[in-house]
Amino acid sequence: MRLYFIVAAVLCYAFVDSRKIRGISSSYKRFYRERKSFLCIDGSKIIPSEQVNDDYCDCEDGSDEPGTSACPRGRFYCTNLGYRPHYIPSSRVNDGICDCCDASDEYNSHAHCPNTCWNLGQRERAYVEGQMRTLDEGLRLKQQLIEEGVLLWREKQAQLGELQQVSEDLQLKLEEHRRKKHEAERLKEQALKALEARDGGLTPQGSSVIPIFQLLDSNNDDRITAEELKAKVVFVHDEEKSLTEEEAQGLLGEGRQMDLAMFQHTLWDVLTRGDSIKIKDSHAAAAAAAGLVGEDPHVQAADRAAEWEATNLKKVEEAYETVNMEISDLQKKLAIDYGANREFLFLNSQCYKLKVYEYTYTLCPFNEITQKSTDGTEVSLGVWGTWSGTPKNQYGQMVYENGEPCWQGGSRSATVTLTCGTETALRSVKEPSKCQYIMDFQTPVACQPVLKQQGIHSEL
Repeated sequence: MRLYFIVAAVLCYAFVDSRKIRGISSSYKRFYRERKSFLCIDGSKIIPSEQVNDDYCDCEDGSDEPGTSACPRGRFYCTNLGYRPHYIPSSRVNDGICDCCDASDEYNSHAHCPNTCWNLGQRERAYVEGQMRTLDEGLRLKQQLIEEGVLLWREKQAQLGELQQVSEDLQLKLEEHRRKKHEAERLKEQALKALEARDGGLTPQGSSVIPIFQLLDSNNDDRITAEELKAKVVFVHDEEKSLTEEEAQGLLGEGRQMDLAMFQHTLWDVLTRGDSIKIKDSHAAAAAAAGLVGEDPHVQAADRAAEWEATNLKKVEEAYETVNMEISDLQKKLAIDYGANREFLFLNSQCYKLKVYEYTYTLCPFNEITQKSTDGTEVSLGVWGTWSGTPKNQYGQMVYENGEPCWQGGSRSATVTLTCGTETALRSVKEPSKCQYIMDFQTPVACQPVLKQQGIHSEL
């Protein structure tokens, strides 16, 4: 009989104790130790300990009824051993629906809830272990990319130094070729002056009087007539208007035609001044003069030398411009922030595509994002702007701005979130608001060692 009372007392104490601490996490158990009175956790009221978990709400914060649904602000703690613990509103306690995987929320209802925590925990553990394997592999690949980034950075720095040296060498060559071209042009000018003295004068453009006379003498009879002047000569201030018969005759003087000697001493002077009349086809006049000049061997040699130096100078100028453009482009690339260890450097000059319904999106890191429809229309969603991650993960997001204008006004823009993965690929594209895009970009260099430190929850 005595043993019966002892067992009964123990069972009664166990019942009272379990009633009082039901729905409480281990960190809150200290508030519910066996005492004569209970202080509401918010400090608002002291009640007898018998009123804890008695299905009547005494505390405003609901702390006296953690295991019942009596308090509207109450919370019930699901221990969920083998899975993730969590809180549920106390209104869901004993409502016939299993909210805790260990069925602890339905301790006094008709619901028959199996304990599914172990199965859920197994799936959770398998998922977390898979994530950890991915993280391990991602971190391994990241280290490789960091090492490659260091080598690539050094190569680009060396390339920049080489280009700058080439630029300096080309600058010296430019000065030398400019000097040689100037000298060749001076020698050509001397040869032309010697030819002028022999042929009786030059046009203002350096052309001889003879080829101009031959140009005007259309029928090659060594005479210029009014009809020939009307065909080849125009007024300087009215090129569309042809000479009249009277005007042509006036230029020829008393005779109706003019030979070379007369032309050189009369009409040639008028053409030379260039203030009233000129040859209608200036290109033809230049070509005619060049034809006569080309017959002189000294002028020919000087002309070839000047042309050779001009060609060489042009080549060097083009090479110098190309090298400086490469230097400028390389300097811009090297000025970009590629991460603390330059781990993102390998993304430069790479592009990644993803087709979403009728659109193909192309992300070119540190450059531009485009959207191309099935009909071939391509628009810019933004150009590289800056990193916009959190203080803990500065390189977690990229912002691309100033894309093509949106039909509702403003420019398109995109935010790219970088996530850890064993491959580098564009995974998803969404448009939560008009012309504002968000993208998920997976890459090993986004893997962070701090994630590994979090590990798996101790209760799993």
